[in-house]
Amino acid sequence: MSKTPILYDHRNRPIVKSELRQEHAAPSLTGVRSIWDSGSIAQGLTPQRLARVLRDAAEGDAREYLLLAEEMEERDMHYASVMGTRKRAVAGIDPTVIPASDDKKDIEIADAVRALIEEPEFPGLITDLLDGLGKGYSACEIMWELSDSKWTPRKYVWRDPRFFVFDRESRQKLRLLEDGATFEGVPLPPFKFIVHMPHLKSGIPIRSGIARLAAVSWMCKAYSLADWMAFAEVFGMPLRLGRYGQDATDRDKEILKMAVANLGTDAAAILPDSMRIEFIEAAKSAGGPELFPRLAEFLDRQISKGVLGQTMTTDDGSSQAQANVHNDVRLDIKNDDGRQVGATVNRDLVKPFVDLNYGVQARYPRVKIKEEEPEDIKALADVLAKVVPLGNIGIEARAVRERLGFPNPTEGAELIGTVPTSSPAINRAINRAGTSRIDPDAELNQLAQEVMDEWEEILDPMVNPVQALADRCADFEEFQRGLSDLVLSMDDERFIQSLAAASFKACGLGDVEG
Repeated sequence: MSKTPILYDHRNRPIVKSELRQEHAAPSLTGVRSIWDSGSIAQGLTPQRLARVLRDAAEGDAREYLLLAEEMEERDMHYASVMGTRKRAVAGIDPTVIPASDDKKDIEIADAVRALIEEPEFPGLITDLLDGLGKGYSACEIMWELSDSKWTPRKYVWRDPRFFVFDRESRQKLRLLEDGATFEGVPLPPFKFIVHMPHLKSGIPIRSGIARLAAVSWMCKAYSLADWMAFAEVFGMPLRLGRYGQDATDRDKEILKMAVANLGTDAAAILPDSMRIEFIEAAKSAGGPELFPRLAEFLDRQISKGVLGQTMTTDDGSSQAQANVHNDVRLDIKNDDGRQVGATVNRDLVKPFVDLNYGVQARYPRVKIKEEEPEDIKALADVLAKVVPLGNIGIEARAVRERLGFPNPTEGAELIGTVPTSSPAINRAINRAGTSRIDPDAELNQLAQEVMDEWEEILDPMVNPVQALADRCADFEEFQRGLSDLVLSMDDERFIQSLAAASFKACGLGDVEG
């Protein structure tokens, strides 16, 4: 009785561990995965044949299209340059690993994944997966090994995309070609392949490749270069014209003809005195010398737009400022490519690695491939120079070092910079106030309490005469008449001095506290 499998891939297919160490997509001398059955599509490519190649690829037969995409990158220096630029932009980003949580077990799993992506084979894997940018998809086979009860990838092997075919129903699922299933292929073994399908446009993956977008411009440029070479061959060299006299014999004419012909390679000849050779400059065709390079450069710019999203960083005539502005567009594209290839790695590498070694998890660590925008160090330094002298503002030194890119100092390390020995009096006062600051309401309450402690002594010279007047008067009208005279003779000097002193203290406290 067979055991019930306990592991499944992302398509809910059971994992057979005995198959993980087997090679499933190796090339062969004959059959559907032969690397010798290549030929050439780019050589002598015509618009009619290109249309057929693209149509066949969209309908399921992509072998000629994939070969053309490979040849385009091999034959055109500009296309190879911009494609290499886009791939290296992502491959050069240092990936980071984000644990599923702060739980001890999740941290342990994240550390294992981090060690996995720090292996020297991982950057090459990213580069191979990004081959799908041009072709629409890329597949790498994982060669697993089991050592000390731990499953780890021994290497990642890029497989020729012609070894695969999409399913007939959805054109979305990649299948492996086998001799017994030539047209339909077989499902990819679970946990064995990392398949990257860049989502550059909506639709089936084979129609998303950049090579499909650039193929027409590439073909037109190939025609332009061929015509340019033919033009240069005809009009690029002066006409060599030999002249002979009326009395020249057939032997003399033959000697002159050989001399003119040899000037093309030897640039040397001897002639009788009666003969001469003239070099006549070729007539310039109207606009011919400028037409072909202009067309080739125009097509290069269109290819740059399709691959990089702009032309500024590939054009010699662009200013540094313009190139910097357009680099922001490239950063956008780079991070999108990194996000997509990171999702592929998480699905086809991280999850199998974790499941094989730690079992199925509720949540998994994530590999993040993204280049953060560089910190504006000057702006940060200006802010710190203004706020740090104010005292205790709640900024950790560790956080500042991380923003600046400096590590925390080790114990006993030599530190640069000096501590100021003195500071202006106002700064010292502010710093003291900042370091010993308490609740402002409490300080105001304390100030009010100090004044209220002496309120009777302060107000007696003003209140006692009023009380005496009230005692003497028989009714309110008499008290009201006597009150106006009493105000003029009232002693309020001490009350005014006390009120002024309290107001001054309150203003001073407000200035210091801000």
